[in-house]
Amino acid sequence: MSAGGVTPRRALLMCNAKARNGSFSLDAVREILRQGGIEPVEVSGDCTDVIKAHADRVDLVILGGGDGTMNAAAAALVETKLPLGILPLGTANDLARSLGIPLDPLAAARLITTTQARPVDLGWVNGHYYFNVASIGFSAELAGELTAESKKTWGVLGYAVAAVRVLRRVRPFTVTIEHDGQVEKVTTIQASVGNGRHYGGGMTVEEGATVDDGKLDFYSLEVAHWWRLLALLPALRRGTHGRAQDVRAFKTTEVRLTTRKPRPVNTDGELTTYTPAHFKVVPKVLRIFAPESEARPGRFLPI
Repeated sequence: MSAGGVTPRRALLMCNAKARNGSFSLDAVREILRQGGIEPVEVSGDCTDVIKAHADRVDLVILGGGDGTMNAAAAALVETKLPLGILPLGTANDLARSLGIPLDPLAAARLITTTQARPVDLGWVNGHYYFNVASIGFSAELAGELTAESKKTWGVLGYAVAAVRVLRRVRPFTVTIEHDGQVEKVTTIQASVGNGRHYGGGMTVEEGATVDDGKLDFYSLEVAHWWRLLALLPALRRGTHGRAQDVRAFKTTEVRLTTRKPRPVNTDGELTTYTPAHFKVVPKVLRIFAPESEARPGRFLPI
C-alpha cells in the first residue's frame, strides 16, 4: 500500500532488448511509475506466454519496444483484456505516433500514470492482428529486406536504404480485390490495408485515418513505372495519395485479396501470412493508455 493509503496498480513491465533503443535504462521509468501509483513487475520471456501467465496478477501491461513488439503482444492482450502502456523504444514507433504518445520514454511513462486506457481498433488478417497496416507487394518485400541490424544501425534512414534496393527489382502483379459486394482485378505494385494512421517509418495510411474509427483504409499503387513511386512519396507521407489517378483508395470494414501465386503479407513490419488474405477490422477490442483523441496529432508528425 502506498503512502497515501492507496494500493498501487501492478504493471507487467517487459522490454524488447533487440529494439533499436532496447538498451535504454529503465531506472527512471520505474521511479516514475512508482510515484504514479504503479508497481512494475518485471518478467523475461516470450511476451505472449508471459502476459497470459501473469494476467490474473497484474492490472496492466507496459511494453518497451517498437511496432513489432506491440504486434507480437496483440493477441495475448486481446485474450486477457489487459490495457497496454507503450514505451516507444523502436525505430519508427508508428503506433505511438498515431496515438499521440510521447516518443520520449520518460514522458510516455508519465502519461501511463496520468491518463486513461482508451479503446482502439485492430486490423485482422488470416488470424493475425495488427495495429498499423498490412500490405502485399513492395512493402512486404521491403519488410523482408529490412533487417533488425540495419534498423538499429541506421534508424528510420534504414527504411530508405532498403527501399532503394527493393525498388530495383519490384515488378507489378495482379491482385483480385473483393469488398462491399464488388470484385475488381487490378495490376499493382502494392496493396495496403490500414487500421491506424502511420506506418513504415513516416508514411501516412490516409490523411484522416485514426486507430479508433472502426474502418480500414485500403489503397493500391497501380503505377506504370517504379519512378512514379518516387513522385508519389510526398503524398504517401501526407496521406493524400488516394487523390492520384494511379492510386485506388477506399474505406471498408472487410476486404479479401487473392493473387495467382501466394504472396507474403507484411503486418506492422513482420511477414506473418500469405495470400489469399482476408482482412477485417475488429473495433475497440483493446485499450491503450493514450491522450484523448482530440489531443492527438491531426497531421503528419516529422521523424
